[in-house]
Amino acid sequence: MRSSGPDEFSAVASSSRGRGQLEGDPMKVGTEQEWQAARKELLVAERELEEHAKRVVEQRRELPWVPVEKEYTFASEDGSKSLSELFEGRSQLLIYHLMFGEDWAVACPGCSSLVDGLGGVVVHLNDRDVTLLCMSQAPLDKLVAYKTRRGWTVPYVSAHGGDFLFDYGYAFRREEMSGIVREEFDMGQLLSEAPQWLRDYREDVGAPDLESAVSVSAG
Repeated sequence: MRSSGPDEFSAVASSSRGRGQLEGDPMKVGTEQEWQAARKELLVAERELEEHAKRVVEQRRELPWVPVEKEYTFASEDGSKSLSELFEGRSQLLIYHLMFGEDWAVACPGCSSLVDGLGGVVVHLNDRDVTLLCMSQAPLDKLVAYKTRRGWTVPYVSAHGGDFLFDYGYAFRREEMSGIVREEFDMGQLLSEAPQWLRDYREDVGAPDLESAVSVSAG
């Protein structure tokens, strides 16, 4: 929505600053013609981005399938289940890894806010032969208590005590952390430098120490 004048524009801009915008950043104010010209340039970029996204989707669909030859067991509210049982008779299983370490007080705030909106999606995915569930490393009783507190209806299972999340790179054992190097980060360096965002995150989830705070990953 565009404001009708510079004063209104400044007021709206001032009241809608995002976290990424520094206080005092100058807001560009221009004419309607300048806005239209800039919008046309942006539209070209948006369409290029859309086409690029379509190509990425096709690349994702063409990724090779890898057989799962190891037996995995998960704890659910209906009892212990194997990986194949999590499909619930459907041909596709969609797992959302909700970051929740086994000794955390609460789950990742960002993950939790996303799951808040998943309840209404389940039935539509089920109709398309897809089973959706959330999975965490924390024990089942902790997950159920958190799920109840948040009012979630999405199925939730625990991988606690098993190797699934470790094998697929979504959880890390303490003795392995210092040697983990990924394209996005060097775990040993991350722990030794302990940036402020990591210390803040540890407090947000109630992890007892930094190693615990990075014991699970978004992958």
